[in-house]
Amino acid sequence: MERTIISFDYAIKDILRDKANFDVLSGFLSELLEKPVIVQEILESEVGKKSKDAKISRLDLKAKIDDGELAVFEIQYFDQIDFMGKILFNACKAVVEQMSKGKLYDIKKVYSINISYYGIESDKEYVFVANMSGFKGIHAHFGEVIPFSQNLDPHSKIPKDIHPEYILILPMKFDEKVRDERGNVVSDIFKEKTASKFDEWVYVLKNSIVRSDFAAAGIQAAGEKLDVLKMTSGERAEYEANQKGIMTQKSQLYTAELKGEIKGFEKGEAAGRVEGEAIGFEKGEAIGFEKGEAIGLEKEREKAVIRGFNKGHSIDTIAEFTELCSEQIIQILKKNELMQ
Repeated sequence: MERTIISFDYAIKDILRDKANFDVLSGFLSELLEKPVIVQEILESEVGKKSKDAKISRLDLKAKIDDGELAVFEIQYFDQIDFMGKILFNACKAVVEQMSKGKLYDIKKVYSINISYYGIESDKEYVFVANMSGFKGIHAHFGEVIPFSQNLDPHSKIPKDIHPEYILILPMKFDEKVRDERGNVVSDIFKEKTASKFDEWVYVLKNSIVRSDFAAAGIQAAGEKLDVLKMTSGERAEYEANQKGIMTQKSQLYTAELKGEIKGFEKGEAAGRVEGEAIGFEKGEAIGFEKGEAIGLEKEREKAVIRGFNKGHSIDTIAEFTELCSEQIIQILKKNELMQ
């Protein structure tokens, strides 16, 4: 049995900010960080309830969790050239905002959780972690490390890690399917019990579906509280309009990319022919064909296939845009190790 729920990004705009629904976020964070987490409070952020109707390309949410630690969420729909800079800024801002003038630097750890639905370069991995655990010696005592931690509590000698930890989640890179050598689906990682608890959450981020066999913390609560069928007709109409707007933007961007690739091919082919005429008809024809056809068409179509697959488009959709047959697309994906 499957339950279709409101997309996680839409829920963050309003529903998950309600204290009655903190168990959903607590479960998500517990599985992600692999430790029990309790969300205590949702703090003010750039995107709040007042903008839930807005068509925006990003969302954020800041949650105060155990012992004053912070979880800062950033959800990105489309390509942004300075996305990494935004990740760094959000983490630094969350650190700076903890300080009060004249007080000690009592810094609580910040978890920067970034969910990107656009094509960040990655072959197969869908969850990345970055942090600075300590200062490493570089001279006579190479390998010696001073931990990036402190504890201002005189009654406790246990140091606490205070450097921000960055987590990048790419839901569209996640594939729960197990395929044979020809690309045919034979099973899924959940049935074979090879998936982690957080994989269940990544599945939800990608598909907005909660399966009855999922057991990750908070995930069945999400299925219950974010159930699309429990929305009023007005709420559902609002939600569907929002999702339609996002799909339209995705389609427009993908179409623009393909048109750009076609223009690039045409220019490459034309340049090859002009160069060919200057050298001589026979040699120019060979250069024009090689640069225009081999480079302009084959290479650009291959890029279009890879880009479309990385964005989660089906093979049929990619075939429609690239004018390649499914066998050719599968061959390109296997060549680039995107399919076994």
